[in-house]
Amino acid sequence: MGGNRAQLAYVIVYVPDVDKAAEFYSKAFGLEIRPQNKTRSWVEMETGATTLAFTPVKQHETDLIGGVPSSGSGHNNIEINLDFPDVDAAYQHAVSQGATPVAEPEDKTWAQKVSYVKDIYGNRVRLGSFVAMPS
Repeated sequence: MGGNRAQLAYVIVYVPDVDKAAEFYSKAFGLEIRPQNKTRSWVEMETGATTLAFTPVKQHETDLIGGVPSSGSGHNNIEINLDFPDVDAAYQHAVSQGATPVAEPEDKTWAQKVSYVKDIYGNRVRLGSFVAMPS
């Protein structure tokens, strides 16, 4: 596409309560909450180059573009991947803050440690170690 290449700007997760989701991600994963707008219809988390954002499941704007189908169960095809220097500590901390354990930290054959939890709405969160890129 030449000079018109896409760049990932946001990962948006539709949740019943944006404030509750943001508070959980702040406590469980140490993400900083960015200042939110006055309508409480959007919360952004500081994650580095790409923003993690929460918006209500029934966000009015999404209705204008055909709506976002949701079963409300939190079982969807999204996986949030967060990297940590110490996956064991991150996993234990997340679980102590209310994350549901799915898979304890495990050393993978590709030289990475990985674990999985679910957030308070049932979304899958992968906690992994940083992968060094070949130079």
